[in-house]
Amino acid sequence: MKIGRNDKCWCGSGKKFKQCHLPIEEKIAKHYHQGDEVPTRELLKTKEQIEGIRHAGKINTMVLDKIAEVIKEGMSTEELNKIAHEYTIELGGTPAPLNYHGFPKSICTSINEVVCHGIPSDDEVLKSGDIVNVDVTTIVNGYYADASRMFMIGEVDEEKQKLVRVAKECLDLGLAEAKPWGYIGDIGATISEHAAKNGYTVVQNIGGHGVGVEFHEEPYVSHVGVRGTDCLIVPGMTFTIEPMINMGVAEIEEHESDGWTIYTADRKPSAQWEYTILITEDGAEILAY
Repeated sequence: MKIGRNDKCWCGSGKKFKQCHLPIEEKIAKHYHQGDEVPTRELLKTKEQIEGIRHAGKINTMVLDKIAEVIKEGMSTEELNKIAHEYTIELGGTPAPLNYHGFPKSICTSINEVVCHGIPSDDEVLKSGDIVNVDVTTIVNGYYADASRMFMIGEVDEEKQKLVRVAKECLDLGLAEAKPWGYIGDIGATISEHAAKNGYTVVQNIGGHGVGVEFHEEPYVSHVGVRGTDCLIVPGMTFTIEPMINMGVAEIEEHESDGWTIYTADRKPSAQWEYTILITEDGAEILAY
């Protein structure tokens, strides 16, 4: 859509285009002509969309806080699912995973060697020594936010504790690289370097993603990358960073029958943390954690 310099900006701010998104779009165009991969205008969220995603993020974080309060040894993952589902509804949200492409539950619970997309079950009971990722995505007034945390149950051995800690360090190092006018490849590079330094591998087949107006949007956020490559990071983008760090090999396998659960190929433990972030003029704002 062609907009004149003195027309109102497409984002709905009420400002003239030249005073709002024109400088950003001119900078994007310069990168495009240099051969960089750049985001489309649709990936730059408006002020209204950002406020909607920010609110969804607050609700999503409250649900994860509730999980943190109640999770313990002896609970089934279905109990966690029920608590998260009911609390999300109470807060005015909708659990995004429920019935998404047929997924049967409201959250994902991934224990030990399960990398992601674990399906809560009455038969799956948390025991001392387990590490578990709880992944929550919430829709509020049509906007999405997505985050996950690791929880350690009872007495967890030092090897697993280190894996959980390093996975969180990878996430935060990736966050520090999510800078305006940097590149998605910068995020993946620092994550993979830190994981390797600690003797771990990074899942390459699954990554972060744009989020906010839809559950999954562009860009794809790889957690293995090369600095200065992949999509340009621009103010107004919202996406997740969610590195999956494996104690053993990077390869993964899908459960043969349920079509969702992803395991490490060697059945060694995996850990993951996830943020939804907004790119601002100054850096990155965490919207859900």
